[in-house]
Amino acid sequence: MIRIFTIPPLLLLCSAASSAAPRLFYSKYFKSSVPEFAAITVERSGLATYQEAKDDDNPIHLQMTEAETQAMFDLAGKLDHFQHPIESGLKVANMGTKTFRFEDGTEKHEVQFNFSVDTSAQALLDCFERIAETEQDFIALDRTAHYDKLGVNDALLSLEISLDHNRVVAAQQFLPLLDRIGKNESYLHIARERAANLADAIRKPPPQEKTQP
Repeated sequence: MIRIFTIPPLLLLCSAASSAAPRLFYSKYFKSSVPEFAAITVERSGLATYQEAKDDDNPIHLQMTEAETQAMFDLAGKLDHFQHPIESGLKVANMGTKTFRFEDGTEKHEVQFNFSVDTSAQALLDCFERIAETEQDFIALDRTAHYDKLGVNDALLSLEISLDHNRVVAAQQFLPLLDRIGKNESYLHIARERAANLADAIRKPPPQEKTQP
């Protein structure tokens, strides 16, 4: 699979600077799934990486919001930073081998599981799965934008559905790509219009909740 990404120098500097800071790691191996392997690292700064191979030399870098990052580290804290097993022990179907790991300097704790009934583990797993789904949407949109212009609208529709279901993490990462599609007349009009609308939706601030006097 060919992927073309430009990694901002700031993200590389942040990655180096945060190497000794707390981080969360997640991986999943599920034979015959697409992809079979995925790994995600989330730094306490919110810098995250996504890769689809253990030796992936071109991982995707993204910057998560403080709220997204805090929620994940809070869940890891509720799980005692993975110092205890979380596998349910129930006889269930194979759902893939999953790994949670917490690192903070010399401190390192790791658990592997297939299925957990712990609500915090389920919530943290969903956070990581949302990141994976987001980056798979990003890969699909980037690939079609470069090599399959007729497929761009389908990739945009998939992203739109993910946004509607609140499955997108660090949505700002899509803006350069969406802007490029929206302004490029070589793409279908429906795709350009959808890209522009999605960019507007991402830029639009969330509605503020009204407080009772």
